[in-house]
Formats: sequence, C-alpha cells, structure tokens
Amino acid sequence: QVQFVESGGGLVQPGGSLRLSCVASGFTFSSYIMTWYRQAPGKERELVATITSAGGSTNYADSVKGRFTISRDNAKNTVYLQMNSLKPGDTAVYYCNAKSLRNNYWGQGTQVTVSS
Repeated sequence: QVQFVESGGGLVQPGGSLRLSCVASGFTFSSYIMTWYRQAPGKERELVATITSAGGSTNYADSVKGRFTISRDNAKNTVYLQMNSLKPGDTAVYYCNAKSLRNNYWGQGTQVTVSS
C-alpha cells in the first residue's frame, strides 16, 4: 500500500524558513522522480521543484529559484523541500508526488502559511 507522511508545514513570518519532509512507503522510492507541488486557495496546483530518481538533477519553478532547495535520501525513502526567504505568496498546501512511467502517487498535503 502506497503511503506518504508529509510534515514540516506550519505558520511562519515573511523571511522565515521551513523544511518540508515526505516519507514514502509501499513502492520502490529510488526508482521514482519526486516532485513538490503546491496549491493556493482559488488557484491551480503548480509544480514547485522536482528531483530525479538518483538525485542528480533538479528543476525549480521560477518563483522559487534561489530560495527553495529540493533533496532526497533514498536510504530513508524521504524527499525534502528546504524553503528560505518565504513570502506571503508561498502560502499554499504543499504536496509530494512520486512518478514513474507507470505510476503517479500523491501525498495528502501539508499547509504552509506565510504571514505576519
């Protein structure tokens, strides 16, 4: 059974930092591209950052480049999103996603709120 445990979200002031974690189980984590998406109220879900299966390549949305860093630890079946210099516009539910040629799995999401 595929499961995700997402954590690290919460309320933070503008300029602050958070680190999201997504622990996966039920599939061969090291074979999957992992991606963080986010969805703000009234907006479509958007890609934030993605990392290849071995972690050798990453890609970011223009809006988060230079502020967010995606990483993974295949030994722990975990993907991370380090978020620095947070802005109110980063407020959203953040979801982890695992994708292969055959499968596409979603986490349940974790809320990030950036507000003073």
